[in-house]
Amino acid sequence: MSEQVHNRLAMVRAERKVSRQDLAAAMGVHYQTIGYIERGQYNPSLDLALKIAKFFALPVEALFSLDPFRPLTDEVYGRKQP
Repeated sequence: MSEQVHNRLAMVRAERKVSRQDLAAAMGVHYQTIGYIERGQYNPSLDLALKIAKFFALPVEALFSLDPFRPLTDEVYGRKQP
């Protein structure tokens, strides 16, 4: 059984004003694949995760993680993890 891969893809996509369709076209996948990844219903392959990170010019760790991401408000306001 594979572990769930957590992601911030929807947030980054919205911030950069990139539609699912546009990202999917750039990645060579169906737009529903992007939706499945964003909802945690599908783990991207390493190849796809790296391509998405490169597309957004971000380190792959900024988009994907095996651990849940801390809420951005915690990161922005400096709250410490329990």
